[in-house]
Amino acid sequence: MLAALPQKESRRFLSSLTTVELSLGQVLCKQGTTSRYVYFPNDCTVSLLAVADRGALEVGLVGAEGMVGIAAALGASGSPLRAMVQGAGSAMRTTASRFRRELERNRRLRLEMDRCAHVAMATAMQVAVCNKQHVLEARLARWLLMTRDRMTSDEFPFTQQFIALMLGVRRTGVTIAAGAPQRRGLIRYRRGRMQILDRQRLRAASCSCYDVIRRLETSS
Repeated sequence: MLAALPQKESRRFLSSLTTVELSLGQVLCKQGTTSRYVYFPNDCTVSLLAVADRGALEVGLVGAEGMVGIAAALGASGSPLRAMVQGAGSAMRTTASRFRRELERNRRLRLEMDRCAHVAMATAMQVAVCNKQHVLEARLARWLLMTRDRMTSDEFPFTQQFIALMLGVRRTGVTIAAGAPQRRGLIRYRRGRMQILDRQRLRAASCSCYDVIRRLETSS
């Protein structure tokens, strides 16, 4: 997202950013609270989780293409989602108040934030449909492909418990869902590390929601 900004017009804003290291599982914002900061991931990924009485469900995933803290940037009194680091790494950060001031004078930054807000909203809607309509194996394939796109790597560290949280299922469900693609040589999961072995075949095993979300990200 930051790379899309004109360097000359955005020099003042870009100079206000600081680099922070984010750890796996770190919560950047809790549901119902207002974050002091907005984040622009470099090589980390952040899950956006809708929280209910029985647990949480991932409805969005942010990498270098987007930003975390849209609600704070818009001046909302609280975030509707929990933002939790899914893949450790670095991000650029500034205060929400500084970001809001910059939005008033930087038209390109406003357009980029509006794009991110649109993609986040449309993605959440598509994931809701996905969770209702598609079988777990296809949803797992979609989630792995989305993670791979943001981490730009075919291998990443994940426990089954963490994957279960992202997909809103029991841990045993992840074991069963991952079994078939492992036997077909699409993925390998061992000792807390997931590896995509055949991206094209995994994409074929995914539900149509992956392509829908991918088009949203690339066309917006």
